[in-house]
Amino acid sequence: MNPVLVARAQGLFNLVGGGWPLLHLRSFEWVFGPKPRYEWLQRTTAGLLATAGWSMLFSSAAPPAVRQARRTGLGTAVTLLAVDLVYVPRGRIRPTYLLDAAMQAGWLLAWRRCGRLGPAADG
Repeated sequence: MNPVLVARAQGLFNLVGGGWPLLHLRSFEWVFGPKPRYEWLQRTTAGLLATAGWSMLFSSAAPPAVRQARRTGLGTAVTLLAVDLVYVPRGRIRPTYLLDAAMQAGWLLAWRRCGRLGPAADG
């Protein structure tokens, strides 16, 4: 797999996923459930996710930038996957988050299929 394409694809996914609740919280909550006491947390998480996505999407193809995009991609995927897998079974978030869990597992697999990215690569 081409790590630049994986970085850009995951970056776009994260930018759209983070932008959605920022641009139209009502439709986001219709799918993933309302969290009225935690609207500030939803917006904070969305902003951080959109920022990570923007960074990955527009990173250069130079090896150091690709390694940084990989670290960002792995970190966001592991974090979101853990949240999905911990809080869906507890009933704190809707089962629709398992769709996100599947996507996050897919990003982890995609990065794994890219292999090592050089001497300073992660994993």
